[in-house]
Amino acid sequence: MASRSSTMDGVASSRQRRNPVSVRQNAAKRHLQQRQEEADFNDRKVIASTYFSIGAFLLLACLTVSLLILPLVLPPLPPPPSLLLWLPVCLLILLIVMAFMPTDVRSMASSYL
Repeated sequence: MASRSSTMDGVASSRQRRNPVSVRQNAAKRHLQQRQEEADFNDRKVIASTYFSIGAFLLLACLTVSLLILPLVLPPLPPPPSLLLWLPVCLLILLIVMAFMPTDVRSMASSYL
């Protein structure tokens, strides 16, 4: 039993030693991974820069500035008519009713089977 435990200790200590060749390979792998990540990041920047045209970007920038500036410049508006205020409430009630409405599952599943 004592010889077996010393053998196990030898295996454990040999695993802890570092092989210089494997260290260099690991460093090379990490370097390649880092370069791949940088290339992916640069590709994403190119895609993001070509996603919007210059005209679309200017339109979005003007819209943003107008949304920030106009409320400060314009006078306060009067409240909307009371019937218009009920529109979001009615839509919410309709969505809640539709969410809890039972459906016939057999008729839905039979068309796919």
